[in-house]
Amino acid sequence: MILALASEEYIAKGQNILITGATGVGKSFLAQALARQAIFEGYSARYYRVTRLLEAIKIARLEGSYTKTLQKLSRFSLLILDDFGVTPLKPDELNDLFEVIEERTLSGSTIVTVQLPIKEWHNYLGNATPADATPADAMMDRLIYSAHRIEMKGESMRKVMAQA
Repeated sequence: MILALASEEYIAKGQNILITGATGVGKSFLAQALARQAIFEGYSARYYRVTRLLEAIKIARLEGSYTKTLQKLSRFSLLILDDFGVTPLKPDELNDLFEVIEERTLSGSTIVTVQLPIKEWHNYLGNATPADATPADAMMDRLIYSAHRIEMKGESMRKVMAQA
């Protein structure tokens, strides 16, 4: 599967990649390796930790460049959202993340790295209020059904490297 994804066909088709697994198994490493290959082949890519992305969007909203920021994010062929699900989302952050995913739905591919199994995403996304269920459903629909899923297992590579 990894070799097939390295061909970047998923980008041409606008498909996503969801990489799940415990801390330290190499989710971010794999996502960045796929992005590096995509860049090598001429695609544009951008990496964000989700918390930093949401912070940047909040600043853009305050500066009056929210729409421009969303448009910029939609123009990358590949967007990596790293460490999704690490911290609880506030309702406005959930909506901002939904807008990013919505803008990218027909324009690019997204790689999401996450410790939470996909079956737990709805609870995570819809955790703030019952009204959050709608954007959570919509976001999952856009991300999951056009995605390749990679479940990584094993020990933390940081632990393995520390013992070497």
